Amino acid sequence: MLPKGPAKKVTIYVNEDTHYHGRLLWSAVFDFLEHKRVAGATVLRPIQGFGAHHLRHSFKMEATMQHMPIRIEFVDSESRVNEVLPTLYDMVQDGLIEVQDTTVVKDVMQEHPSSEPRPHSEIRGPAKMMRVFLGEADRWKDEALYEAVLKQLRMMDVAGATVYRGILGYGAKGQTHRSLPLHFHHDLPVMISVIDKPEKIDAAIEAIRPMLQNGLIVLSDAEIIRLVHSLPENVPPPHA
Repeated sequence: MLPKGPAKKVTIYVNEDTHYHGRLLWSAVFDFLEHKRVAGATVLRPIQGFGAHHLRHSFKMEATMQHMPIRIEFVDSESRVNEVLPTLYDMVQDGLIEVQDTTVVKDVMQEHPSSEPRPHSEIRGPAKMMRVFLGEADRWKDEALYEAVLKQLRMMDVAGATVYRGILGYGAKGQTHRSLPLHFHHDLPVMISVIDKPEKIDAAIEAIRPMLQNGLIVLSDAEIIRLVHSLPENVPPPHA
């Protein structure tokens, strides 16, 4: 699993029928990357393209179908990329290798289900509960504000958030909002409830504050008592 932060993205372009030591080059490159245990690699076969010779290759043109371009992509740490690049440089004699700086925002690896029961662990410690009150019709750029806030919280790896849609309420303006049958254009109250470690909540507030034009953020002290099957490695409990 790649850690969050700076990384390198490598893209390799070759023709589908290019060979390397008696085998297809793209397959040899992929096997080499798998052997070197890079974080992950993908082989893409486009439907149309052209290269340095400006000769169009397409599935619709039988004469050039076998020359279709192949794209191989992988993302890994700078040290791992520097390790595999010399060999890739030697393998790709007719093609293109592109290296770009990138940032890993999130990398999730789900564990394979196991029939054996895992021991339960308890995570306990001080926390903060944040409640964000806004209107269902509030917008942020081209989407509903509550959806944009939820996406932002997910990107920040906040432990969890729940969106509640009210059926009746009023805010600072004193206007009553209610859910009525066959009333499709309404601005019902929405509350987003979030709980996490105090430093995570502080960071979340700074991220979503500029998104709120009219709204309310309420903070409360809380304590986390969380039961999990097993304590993930390298993840300190909330009180750490």
